[in-house]
Amino acid sequence: MSTSDHKTMRVAFQGEPGAFSEAAAVQLLGEGITTIPCPTFDAAFRAVPEGAADALLAPVENSLAGSVVRVFDLLLERRLAMVAETILPIEMQLIAAPGSSLADIRSVASHPMALAQCERFFAAHPEWKRVPAEDTAGSVRAALSSGDKSCAAIAGRRAAFRTRASALKAVSGLAAPRTRLRASNTCR
Repeated sequence: MSTSDHKTMRVAFQGEPGAFSEAAAVQLLGEGITTIPCPTFDAAFRAVPEGAADALLAPVENSLAGSVVRVFDLLLERRLAMVAETILPIEMQLIAAPGSSLADIRSVASHPMALAQCERFFAAHPEWKRVPAEDTAGSVRAALSSGDKSCAAIAGRRAAFRTRASALKAVSGLAAPRTRLRASNTCR
């Protein structure tokens, strides 16, 4: 992956637009790339050999959760060459529809790992229902599409930007987690 190729590069990732993996792809390769959201890790790993993407960026390890076992399995199965790595600080945001306030919130959706990483924040809001979701960025889309100002989500700032939602509050977790992600492209 030469730097001159980055502007036209298509990079697959698991998740919806605004996902942490998309933010990592942009961090590693620049704003000029085209990101290709995929619903599952399996779909993201198929994107390169099927020609839908030039590269793949997938999380391999989180400083709190440990290894992402499914990604390691797919790296062995698909035999893609790892060509780059980046570490993304995971900074959670409470995100809701524009015009919502903290007083409006009654439920908060996100990926179960994100919800668990925000335990300290939820201790200050025991009345809020936690709703597990497939991914962080998808939980933002679902909260907005409900049209209900009492529904919020926890995700990264990029998810708020991509959906034109409001980031109401930075959410402090149990620690400041970081996720290590690897980029892969051609088969070995």
